[in-house]
Amino acid sequence: MTESTSQHTPFEPRLVAFLCHYCAFAAADMAGSMRLQYPPNVRNIRLPCTGKLDAGHILRAFEEGADGVMIAGCEEGSCHFLKGNLVAKSRVNWVKTLLAKVGLEPERLHMYNLSSAMGPRWAAIVQEHVERVRALGPSPARAPRPAKSEATK
Repeated sequence: MTESTSQHTPFEPRLVAFLCHYCAFAAADMAGSMRLQYPPNVRNIRLPCTGKLDAGHILRAFEEGADGVMIAGCEEGSCHFLKGNLVAKSRVNWVKTLLAKVGLEPERLHMYNLSSAMGPRWAAIVQEHVERVRALGPSPARAPRPAKSEATK
């Protein structure tokens, strides 16, 4: 075995971010337009409003292999759908209690509030969440992929 193949590969967390179309997604887009550097291991999913995000979607992200989940909506008091971000905040807090009950660290899930002009803040919170999840390690919910048998190759 060569030196390069025997070295341990550092853990890079997989993150899923559910973003409000009007504010947080625009902030992420601005960060990209400004060519701000932030970890590439986050997958953005645009929503019309974070208030439309169901608890099942968050849990499914963990089930499908996410090590951490971010929800980013409008700033409080600025939701285009009046109280969607407040509904999302309540839902996120409820899902955190579920995560704790099933043995997952609630810190793997976090909600942020951004305006569309906060591209630099988006880059900072992605970095912050990646570091938080990296410190926690791989999600225990992430099921190992079954090895392909000789018959299916």
